[in-house]
Amino acid sequence: MKEYNHIVKVLDPVANAFASTPTTEVINMENWGHIQFIIYKGVGTTGTSTITVEACDDVTPTHTSAIAFMYQAITTGDTEGAPTAATTAGFTTTAGSSQLYKIDVDSDALAASGYGYIRLKAVESTAAAVLGCVLAILTEGKYKDAVPETAIV
Repeated sequence: MKEYNHIVKVLDPVANAFASTPTTEVINMENWGHIQFIIYKGVGTTGTSTITVEACDDVTPTHTSAIAFMYQAITTGDTEGAPTAATTAGFTTTAGSSQLYKIDVDSDALAASGYGYIRLKAVESTAAAVLGCVLAILTEGKYKDAVPETAIV
């Protein structure tokens, strides 16, 4: 059976994707039980970033609160690293090209913050251009519409 999900591009591919302190689009989690952010680092051999996940009170967002999450690094081919718990301080990506990072958050972790929106934040640790992007995959939908409502507003 096909799992019901909704894929959202939350940070478009760009040559210096993680310069300064980029944040993704704010995602409304009202109708979803789980979100997985996929960070794709294409070309960029030395740049690194500290990745955190923020619960947000609205789409602006007016207030944010860092939350804990799980992640897996895929830094060689399709070999996944061990699932790792990240605290509210996040984790730092590894220098190198052609990498993926899966960041998983269940809606109960978000609900514990009292907020209903979420975004990913990257703070450049080692300043160097990295071609990259971020996607979000929302799963465990409450409603199975033929065309899901937008999750970004």
